[in-house]
Formats: sequence, C-alpha cells, structure tokens
Amino acid sequence: MIHEIIMAGFGGQGIMLMGQLLTEAGMNSGKQVTWMPSYGPEMRGGTANCSVMLSDDPIGSLVAVNPTAAILMNIQSYDKFEPAVRPGGLLLVNTSLITKTTLRNDIKQVLVPANEIAAELGDNRVANMVMLGAFIQASEAVSLDSIMYALEKKLPEHRRNLLPMNRQALERGMALAQ
Repeated sequence: MIHEIIMAGFGGQGIMLMGQLLTEAGMNSGKQVTWMPSYGPEMRGGTANCSVMLSDDPIGSLVAVNPTAAILMNIQSYDKFEPAVRPGGLLLVNTSLITKTTLRNDIKQVLVPANEIAAELGDNRVANMVMLGAFIQASEAVSLDSIMYALEKKLPEHRRNLLPMNRQALERGMALAQ
C-alpha cells in the first residue's frame, strides 16, 4: 500500500518536522519514502507544507497531487488541500484553528483539538505531535515506536528531556483517532 500524505499549516507549527519524522520512521520500517518540502516566501508565519510518500514498492512521483491523507493545521491549508484528498482518503483537521468540517462523505475525517491538547500537556509546540499521533493511529502507516525512534535521532542531546512530552502528545492524538 502507498500512503501519500500532505501536511500543511503555517511556519512554526512543526509541519516539516512531522514530514521528516514520517520519512525517517518509514525508512526504519523498510519502506520506500520521499519527502518534499514547500515553503512560502515569509520567514515565519508563512505557509508551509510537505508531501510524504510511504510505500512497500518503488515510488514514481515525489509530490502527492491527490493525497490519500491530509494533516491540516490551519484554515488556509484546509481551504487549499481538503478538496484534493482522494475518495476513500483520510482528512485530519486541527479543530483548534479550523472551524470548518468537510461536507464530503467519501473520506474519513478525524477532528483533533491539537492546540488545546498541547496546552494541557504544557507546551503548545507539541500540537504537531498530537496531529501526527492521530495520523499514525488512523492510517497505520508506521508505528508509534518507529516515530519515537526517529524523534530520538532527530532531537539534539540537550532536547532529549522533551521525549516524554512528545510521546504523551503522540499517544493523546492516537487515542482521539481510535
């Protein structure tokens, strides 16, 4: 099976980190992977999205035009990418910043109050991990352990103290998507 995922939001929401972690987790799980970042012209606060492909077979394209899943962190991303999700696909919506819900009945929608959960955990920066947890539960694309392994490799030594909070955020997202 191939997973073609778009992750989108604004700069500073950890969009690229989500993509990098999925890519690393996929590689560590023996999958073929691609990661294609896309940035707006602004330094921070501008648009940011990335496309990740995970497959057991060779991948023919770097970019997901009609993704099997979209992880959307803000309203601008929702407006742009919700229509692109292919029928039968998965739409994950950060309801902290997006008040719309899809009218489509041909996709599965998972509503995640990511910012509220991150605030409960004590750090707004883990909203992306809440969303990523919901995605890995709903899609079964990679395991929690493979994401945690990728995060351990990615975080510098002086940030390792953040691993437990990131795991909690992932687990909270997973619980919402069950």
